[in-house]
Amino acid sequence: MKERQKETKSRRGSVFRFLLSLLLIFFACLQPLQATNTTKEQLDEAERKKQEKEGELAEAQQDLQQTQASLARLQQVKNGYQGEMNELNTELQLVADNLHQLEVQMDIKQIEIDETTLKLQEAKVTREEQYESMKMRIRFLYENGGTAYLDILLSAESFGEFLNFADYVEELSAYDREMLREYILTEHEITNAEIQLEAEMDELEALKADVEAQQAQVNELIQKTANNIAKTADSIQSVNAQADAYEKEVLQAQQEAAAAQAEYAAIKAQYEEELRLAALARQSKWRSISEVTFEEGDRYLLANLIYCEAGGEPYAGQVAVGAVVINRVLSSRYPDTVTGVIYQRKQFSPVQLGMLANALAVNKATASCYRAADEAMSGVTNVGNCLYFRTPIPGLTGIAIGGHIFY
Repeated sequence: MKERQKETKSRRGSVFRFLLSLLLIFFACLQPLQATNTTKEQLDEAERKKQEKEGELAEAQQDLQQTQASLARLQQVKNGYQGEMNELNTELQLVADNLHQLEVQMDIKQIEIDETTLKLQEAKVTREEQYESMKMRIRFLYENGGTAYLDILLSAESFGEFLNFADYVEELSAYDREMLREYILTEHEITNAEIQLEAEMDELEALKADVEAQQAQVNELIQKTANNIAKTADSIQSVNAQADAYEKEVLQAQQEAAAAQAEYAAIKAQYEEELRLAALARQSKWRSISEVTFEEGDRYLLANLIYCEAGGEPYAGQVAVGAVVINRVLSSRYPDTVTGVIYQRKQFSPVQLGMLANALAVNKATASCYRAADEAMSGVTNVGNCLYFRTPIPGLTGIAIGGHIFY
């Protein structure tokens, strides 16, 4: 009776120690870790993501290159317009110099016109005076008939006086003829002055029109070129903004591609490490099943792990999962207890994802899971000394049972 009490007490102590160790290991493993049997899926997803990000990066770089090429072309166009503007400014400077010369010529021409106008006015005054004098002479001759000069000659009292009167009459006649000639010359002078003035005015107007036409033409070209430069500058600004946006996209795509590459490299390294460990495990030292002492609760723990890993697999797959756990207990490279093997860091995804804790809380393990655990704990194995299992992946050979490869 006392021995039974001691045995019962010992079992209770074992159960308490098991539950305590279970809780300690569980809380130590709550951090989000990569599950061993999902590494290939993660690797495939990382590869897909990496290729996607690399494609986005290539597309962003192509967009940036095309935008930069457009920007270069626009810059060439702008430089061409700027060159035209420089030439037009030079031409405008020449027109301005020419305009200055024409303005000087116009000033000189205006002075000449003023002088011609003054001469014309003087000639008109002279013509009026001459006209009045001639009118008086003609009126005098008309009133006195043709006897005026004869009366003068006949009034001479001596021959000498007659000769003197004759010379005087001759001088009066010459004077009258001179006055008529001068009047005719004045009329010609006025006519020529008017023609010259008209020509000079026409020339002045032509100079003004020429200058205004040149100035208007250059100003129009400058305005047109300035508009082209402004439009090109706006286009350059717009394309620059687009290029800046593409540069940001490229930078972001580079960062994302680098992150995807790093993630892929990390998962690939983990995957390769798993393969390496599998190869090393085959060379490890092994204990006999008879050397293993199972603790109270090992069966309960192993059955629920089998449920989480292979609850939907055939019975042979459930036995195989249990055998992998026991093989690790027997291998010198792994912990020598069922609890240590199951809660070893980064090994079984149900532990890391909390699925095992949920199963243990309500004992989700089925009868077949318990039967498979019993067989495995008795030394039965249908996968030999395999220490790993996972979904099938390229390059991995092993024993295929259900949806897993055991290796």
